[in-house]
Amino acid sequence: MNSINAEMLFRCVHTLLSELVDGPAPGQGTWILDRDPSAGLAGTLDSLSAAEASRRIVPGESSIAGHANHLLFSLTLMNRWAAGENPFQSADWQGSWKLQTVDDAQWEALRRELKEQGHAWMNALNGSKDWDEESLTGSLASLAHLAYHLGAIRNMLGAAKKGSL
Repeated sequence: MNSINAEMLFRCVHTLLSELVDGPAPGQGTWILDRDPSAGLAGTLDSLSAAEASRRIVPGESSIAGHANHLLFSLTLMNRWAAGENPFQSADWQGSWKLQTVDDAQWEALRRELKEQGHAWMNALNGSKDWDEESLTGSLASLAHLAYHLGAIRNMLGAAKKGSL
């Protein structure tokens, strides 16, 4: 059996993260998403107005803006962790869901910051960090977490644009 080196493994994680954040690269195949260039998180969120992103599709459940803010929180924690901090002990995961409604300026800022944090996390994966089992698990978990919320957002997309289920 061939051994897998850390550099190759994190290159693969980077490729998948890039697809989730930015969508499929033009002319390239995909691993997770369909080939629609707007299928990634950035393209999906850019297709929505602030009002659409703030709409509660299911009463009592999160809006798309809420999911986006939660993902921003998560990616920010991953980047702080990659920089040597331990931000998880005091992380307010419940608080990351408080923002559910955004105006135009907030929505623009949230989308921009989310893309910036996604790219920063991709860059961190290319860094010279000493990777161990915890690092690998956290990196893979960040992919699963992002894919889960992107799927939830994409499932709400049609209803958010129409105004109801």
